[in-house]
Amino acid sequence: MPIAYLALGANLGDRADNLRRALAALRADFSLEAVSPIYETEPAHILDQPRFYNLACRAVTALSPRETLIRLKALESELGRQPGIRYGPRLIDIDILFYDQLILDTPELTIPHPRLHERAFVLVPLAEIAPDLIHPILNLAIAQLRDRLGGTLNSVWRADLTPPTRK
Repeated sequence: MPIAYLALGANLGDRADNLRRALAALRADFSLEAVSPIYETEPAHILDQPRFYNLACRAVTALSPRETLIRLKALESELGRQPGIRYGPRLIDIDILFYDQLILDTPELTIPHPRLHERAFVLVPLAEIAPDLIHPILNLAIAQLRDRLGGTLNSVWRADLTPPTRK
């Protein structure tokens, strides 16, 4: 079955609980093989908002990429996410980073995520669970992409929390 790598983030409400609830809900459609530690990160783009908690996970699914996107958006809504401004605060955000080694560019979905290689808040947690995963377009490992970010890595640090263990 296909393997999807997902990024989860939250900066409103009980951020850790929002991530825990999202992981629990994901288990209905995905087998979570690996979940990174939670990282606290400075907001990007819109700086006047609370810090984020972020994590990454490796999820096995029978869903297609489009079905995965639809399910993730429904899950965000079920968990209380409201439409808002781009890059603004949110209760939960779940993005598809990779879906196997698929390269896809449609109006509704781009895989790999088009900006993941620029984002420390994505690469640091992802490197915890998949440091040797090769980006199919850039042909670089996740750990290499993370290391190229240099100073922006200072905006990401491990939170004093751990995600729930698999039951």
